Amino acid sequence: MYSIECVAMLLAGGQGSRLGALTKEIAKPAVPFGGKYRIIDFPLSNCANSGIYTVGVLTQYRPLELNTYIGSGQPWDMDRLHGGAFVLPPYVKGKTGEWYKGTANAIYQNIPFIEQFNPEYVLVLSGDHIYKMDYRRMLNAHKEKGADVTIAVFNVPMEDASRYGIMSADENGKIYDFAEKPEHPKSNQASMGVYIFSWEILRKYLIADEENPASSKDFGKDVIPAMLGDGLNMYAYAFEGYWKDVGTVYSLWESNMDLLGKVPLLNLYDDRWRIYSRNDGLPGHYVSPNAEIKNSSVTEGCKIYGKVEHSVLYSGAVVEEGATVTNSIVFPYSVVKKGAVVDRAIIANHCEIGENAVIGSDEPNIPWVKDKMCTHGITLIADKVKIGANVRVGREMMIEQDILGGGCDE
Repeated sequence: MYSIECVAMLLAGGQGSRLGALTKEIAKPAVPFGGKYRIIDFPLSNCANSGIYTVGVLTQYRPLELNTYIGSGQPWDMDRLHGGAFVLPPYVKGKTGEWYKGTANAIYQNIPFIEQFNPEYVLVLSGDHIYKMDYRRMLNAHKEKGADVTIAVFNVPMEDASRYGIMSADENGKIYDFAEKPEHPKSNQASMGVYIFSWEILRKYLIADEENPASSKDFGKDVIPAMLGDGLNMYAYAFEGYWKDVGTVYSLWESNMDLLGKVPLLNLYDDRWRIYSRNDGLPGHYVSPNAEIKNSSVTEGCKIYGKVEHSVLYSGAVVEEGATVTNSIVFPYSVVKKGAVVDRAIIANHCEIGENAVIGSDEPNIPWVKDKMCTHGITLIADKVKIGANVRVGREMMIEQDILGGGCDE
């Protein structure tokens, strides 16, 4: 048996229900990001850039598109003789399958997969965060401190700390307290969902957790508290770069906007740490002589005849003459027709915004029913929806069906 020092296990089975219509047909890690990427491109690229080429991708909810997208792992240099990228659906026992019951159970079900590589360490990752991180540095810190467990942490505003698993650590980084989404947090060091475990220790605790009928089979709720209670050497690894949990419509919109500006908060043009993807390989974008583009990211295959400002356009998007797109995200192959206005919105795949329609109107001419998932003035148009000519859609709405009539003020 050959050995691989560190195996990564990427949890990519989440539904992402707070993203509403965007995750109706695909898993959250497969949601588009930044013009030409998917959310899952970030942890996969982090692994490749960190020299970790053996990655198990654990899928569950709506896995088909994600499985097809990952394929052999070639875009991330993971189509290898030893190691590689492996898609791991829930384990099948006999004639029936068993869903992953929690994050810990998902790793437990794949103990045989991990053991075939005889690793010394296991890196557990979440598949739904946007960040660039060198996992090798974290692994080196784990070794230097003789840790049993190392948990990456990110300082969040104190008022947001109750949304996360919160670590309390001493001046040497040794963790002495952990609370999952505490009502009254003791610190603002939030767990990033990035863990390094010494494999033999993790294996022992996964088996014990599986045998515990009272456990919810979750790392944050069960395994990490059990390890802390047993006095294991657990250390926090402070991460100071860009990190965003894109679990809501607003946070997805906000993180795309973070790519823009004179000094982008997240730089996708750094050749020293590239984000790799499986994209369409379309021809270059076209910008007409009368078009106007300011402070925007426009991907290959786009055709721009109108005005685009402070927006992110994905492959194949079209903005026709006289149309205006501002502060928005337009997913692949969507068309904004002549004279239409799109402001502070997310337009999903293969949509059509009709002539002189308005998305994000303060004076809608259709019933204005705000959606609880659409906050901060963001409007969401779901996949393949057609908005008719002259229709004005109000802010903070989620439109999942065609609106072809009723948009005239006659």
